[in-house]
Amino acid sequence: MAKIGFIVNPIAGMGGVVGLKGTDGTMVLQEAVRRGAIPVSPKRAKEFLSILPKNPGISLVVAGGRMGADIARELGLEFVSVNSVGVETTRTDTVRIARSIAKHGIDVLVFVGGDGTARDVLEAVGASVTVLGVPAGVKVYSSVFAINPRTAANIVLEFLNGSTETVKGEVLDIDESEFRKGHLAISLKGYLLTPQRGGLMQNPKAPSVASDTEDMETIADYFEQELIDPSTVYVLGPGLTVDRIATRLGVTKKTLLGVDVVRGDGTILGLDVSEAQILSLVKDSKARIIVSPIGGQGFFLGRGNQQISPKVIRSVGVDDLVIVATKNKIGMLWPRRLLVDSGDPDLDE
Repeated sequence: MAKIGFIVNPIAGMGGVVGLKGTDGTMVLQEAVRRGAIPVSPKRAKEFLSILPKNPGISLVVAGGRMGADIARELGLEFVSVNSVGVETTRTDTVRIARSIAKHGIDVLVFVGGDGTARDVLEAVGASVTVLGVPAGVKVYSSVFAINPRTAANIVLEFLNGSTETVKGEVLDIDESEFRKGHLAISLKGYLLTPQRGGLMQNPKAPSVASDTEDMETIADYFEQELIDPSTVYVLGPGLTVDRIATRLGVTKKTLLGVDVVRGDGTILGLDVSEAQILSLVKDSKARIIVSPIGGQGFFLGRGNQQISPKVIRSVGVDDLVIVATKNKIGMLWPRRLLVDSGDPDLDE
């Protein structure tokens, strides 16, 4: 019988929609809760696990309590629970439980979280077991993640059937405190063994390059000449290309790694805003959302811009979602595709 280890970071992704860019650290988590953040990872975990009951011959070894067992129990799954956890969990719980699960002779360890969780799993198991990430964090730059929970389940099933091999997947992480200041410094933490399934796995984030500058200016020029309307409200996502557009709208210092809202006449309505603030600012107004895909990955929603949530997109309208990217950024994508993982499968489709 195939054996899957399963562990959930219950606080992963909570900082996204409230504009905190992560939940590393107790004080940041408390601030996220104060702003009304709700857990993201349990829903993602349920999406993944809901596919498994259709496939007999699989046993689950899960983390205790809210780190896995509670969710498996809610879905009516049979499982073995490893280690108990308290009401509040930390990275030390992830490391401790991942090590315990790995000792149960599992075929693959699946974790639900972001880059910080991947880093903790790396510390726990290294290259001793095959690992796959279900994306649920604010920062999901590593290449050990599936595109979304549904593709993660398909990858695991293919791997257990022996139809995929393993490769080294990069574990990347950033300094969240610097990230909140608008500085993106990505560091390679190491490698995890992960299933090789190109079309269903995400690539690591790639940095922008200096040669893109001219293209960015051309895009901003076109936007200024053709798409700016004084009465329209613009929701500006993260990224350097969008930053160039922001200058044309009168934003002298855009939140480079956050979301800003500005009216076409140059009135700044909000800087580094949350989902709730965006919804308030676009209400009863003609609005447009401007986003740029992540270099190397192709995600234009669901990675680092969770403030632009399904609620926001539906409020503004899909037809008023504008995606901007330089030729070089598109050319570096392989497979050459744009991806979306908003957390709402119906909207993604």
